[in-house]
Amino acid sequence: TLASLAQAVAMSPFHLHRLFKVSTGMTPKGWQQAWRARRLREALAKGEPITAAIYRAGFPDSSSYYRHADQTLGMTAKQFRKGGDNVSVRYALTDWVYGRCLVAESERGICAILPGDSDDALLAELHTLFPTARHEPADASFQQRVRQVVAAINTRDVLLSLPLDIQGTAFQQQVWQALCAIPCGETVSYQQLAATIGKPTAVRAVASACGANKLAMVIPCHRVVRRDGALSGYRWGVRRKAQLLKREAQKEE
Repeated sequence: TLASLAQAVAMSPFHLHRLFKVSTGMTPKGWQQAWRARRLREALAKGEPITAAIYRAGFPDSSSYYRHADQTLGMTAKQFRKGGDNVSVRYALTDWVYGRCLVAESERGICAILPGDSDDALLAELHTLFPTARHEPADASFQQRVRQVVAAINTRDVLLSLPLDIQGTAFQQQVWQALCAIPCGETVSYQQLAATIGKPTAVRAVASACGANKLAMVIPCHRVVRRDGALSGYRWGVRRKAQLLKREAQKEE
């Protein structure tokens, strides 16, 4: 518990909580949940029995996991181990300011915004991300949310009010939170981003976390550049990264 940790380091729970958040960008509880989720994913991916994986991840008992299963994995442990089997992922292919785009939604919220050059490539990426989920074309209700997403991106106002399904490790979520704090029209280097989260030597890991982002524009990983200002390492291509940055710079002029 936070109280026992605070006692171990001779600090009040309040000050430990504040110091932890300043140092890591997450609350102790948030870090614990993300760390457990990562351990659980790793154990399930190795084929461990579900109960054993739950205890290995650090849950005190199975009931404490099942109370928060949806928040931990976005699906049940059995579904996760099967690659999202029986999980419904709705999707829509649509136009946006730079061509084609796929927007996908799980039961928890928007889970992927994928720009691309062709519908076939976008559908292949969707299947890679959610290999055995049920991929269902958008219904009328989801189409309305897709229009909201595209309108926000096209107007460069990506502070969506829609619910998001963001799944990642504790470190990835820390990086993504820092990305969302970069103002539109500005860029930072990978070294600066690593320093921002208090891990100045983790430049490669930061770049990897940027590359794991599935929510283009909403989590603006395109605003991270090399130390010399050169563009590199964008999941959806350097050309598209340059287009996004140019458009954002024009907005701020």
